[in-house]
Amino acid sequence: MVEVTRWIWADRSLWARVFRFALLPPSLVYRWVMATRARAYRARLLPSAIPLVPTISIGNLTVGGSGKTPLASWVAEFYAARGLRPGIVLRGYGEDEGDVHRERVPEAIVVEHPDRAVGAGKAVSRGAQVIVLDDAFQRLDIGRDLDVAVVSAESSRAARWTLPAGPWREGWAALRRADLVVVTRKRADRATALAVAHRIHETAPAARLAMARLGIVGFHSLISEQRFPAEVLSGGRVLASAGIADPDAFADQCEQLGAQVRLVRFSDHHRYADSDVRRLLHAASQVDYVVVTQKDAVKLRHRWPATAPEPLVAQLGVFWERGRAAVETALNAAVSDVAELLNSE
Repeated sequence: MVEVTRWIWADRSLWARVFRFALLPPSLVYRWVMATRARAYRARLLPSAIPLVPTISIGNLTVGGSGKTPLASWVAEFYAARGLRPGIVLRGYGEDEGDVHRERVPEAIVVEHPDRAVGAGKAVSRGAQVIVLDDAFQRLDIGRDLDVAVVSAESSRAARWTLPAGPWREGWAALRRADLVVVTRKRADRATALAVAHRIHETAPAARLAMARLGIVGFHSLISEQRFPAEVLSGGRVLASAGIADPDAFADQCEQLGAQVRLVRFSDHHRYADSDVRRLLHAASQVDYVVVTQKDAVKLRHRWPATAPEPLVAQLGVFWERGRAAVETALNAAVSDVAELLNSE
């Protein structure tokens, strides 16, 4: 199913275009509904809950794969390093991203709840001084002090239609309500990212812009958590297993480290069965390393046999290429009142 969807959204062949064309009527209805909903919130015809502490929303325009979760973790780490207790609030779909946040930012209070306002309240009651909403650009039912939209440079290849004809949740005009737009890239080159940034500036000139590359900074073993540098893959044969929105990007990131990569694709938020583990164990005997994403690791850790060689878990880092100062300025401004209060105590 995932491969079919990717083919419909990104393939340039005649048949893919025919399928997209057939999906245009519901796509246009979906786009109208989302635009009307946004206008209703902007006119305050629909209510938005106001959290008790500064709130930062991180979200995107497409279905998965933009890097919003690594960026949300980075923002939480940014605040934790400045002495603020961050709360990360997310829907909790798939039961993996919450655990990834807990591993990346141990200081954070992570709350998974379908109602973001309720989740934010729970985080505040547990001591959160700033809320980071993961995947909330379209969640207009909760207020925010800073609205961050993440746009993947890789999405420039996808059809420009909203769901179901394309991967877009909203049209590009929705970026006009963002305070900050971050263009991310995993396998796209810098020129492609710059072209996307230029188009965003033309669409939403008031939004601040930044660019970041998402890359592997190192590895740790699945169970023992022994640390390895990114260079450990160089020249090795690697089986990359990925149950994420863009498995090909993960394979490319491993290849960029000098590995010969064979990719095993699973759907986003895949729930690993015993048969999946056996498949990976069988394939592991033919390669030097099995490498998995952090989202996959949190589900494989309790299923992996203790007697088998441990997979390596890739640690994804955010490498700012443009606009880091603007990002930090915006993040500091959003919590200025809280920071001043803490400094005065």
